[in-house]
Amino acid sequence: MNKTIMIIIGLLALAGGFFTKHYVSTVKPNTTQSLPAFNLPGPDGKPYSSVEWQAKIRVINFWATWCPPCRREIPDLVGLQARYGGLGLQVIGIAIDDKESVASFLKSEGINYPVLVGGDAAIELGQQMGNNVGAIPFTVIADANGHIIFSRMGEMDKEKIEQAIMPFMKK
Repeated sequence: MNKTIMIIIGLLALAGGFFTKHYVSTVKPNTTQSLPAFNLPGPDGKPYSSVEWQAKIRVINFWATWCPPCRREIPDLVGLQARYGGLGLQVIGIAIDDKESVASFLKSEGINYPVLVGGDAAIELGQQMGNNVGAIPFTVIADANGHIIFSRMGEMDKEKIEQAIMPFMKK
């Protein structure tokens, strides 16, 4: 390979590393960013408020019906809610979608946690929680005091969520 191509590849890799560190990093434990308050409807139009889940560890997952990685996360989120819901965990799905698509999707899924529909308001809410690029899936975890303890753009798995929540679970 010629030297110029190797330098270009090296610079692209370096730029990719800076992008990843800046946009895809998790919240550091000493960060004191709090969850913003929000009010969004469910697919049936019923209003929900973030205050309903105060004093719980919240796993907030931004997703869409048309997003394959988002759909792959759902069984793990259902499992986490079933396993830890009685110990103070609340999973909340926030769809960046329209009510009709979400309602249709939910008919075929066994989701055991509240799903809210946000559209553009959900995109703005995600930005307030640190999603600077509007990527989905996007997951935020907040402790029982409402402080964000973890956030991640991209697909999550059950083990990563458990690692983030276990230090904050009721014993």
